[in-house]
Amino acid sequence: MDPLTMALMMTSKLVQAGAMRGVGKAERQGAELDAFNTETEKKRSKVSALQRHNDRLELYRNNLAANISSFRGRDDASVRAFLDRQREIALEDTSRSDLMGMFEQAKLQQQATTTRVEGRAREKAANIQAFTTLMGGLMDFQKTM
Repeated sequence: MDPLTMALMMTSKLVQAGAMRGVGKAERQGAELDAFNTETEKKRSKVSALQRHNDRLELYRNNLAANISSFRGRDDASVRAFLDRQREIALEDTSRSDLMGMFEQAKLQQQATTTRVEGRAREKAANIQAFTTLMGGLMDFQKTM
């Protein structure tokens, strides 16, 4: 085989290996961006959960004020029991909402972590493929020598 053909063959393998590495790097960068977006969604979820919590407390306060107005002048056990039950319901609602918000945030963090790991794995696979392409090219080169 003439030297020009062998040089073109090796150049082709080098370019191919470089392209494979570039694809792997791009896939990892894409995964990092996806993970960043997921973490941004996690922050939005946290703010949303806090807003739901505050909205529920505000509703409780408004209802409490209205109930106290309607019960003005009455100071018996049934009124206290009613108001205590309303407070208990509000606390249960906010606790449940907070817990669901924490679950959502944990799910989103896990998604971000998984996306990053997958991106690194794809980059590593592309690097291995690039290396084997180079080694295959060297073996072909040696066979033709």
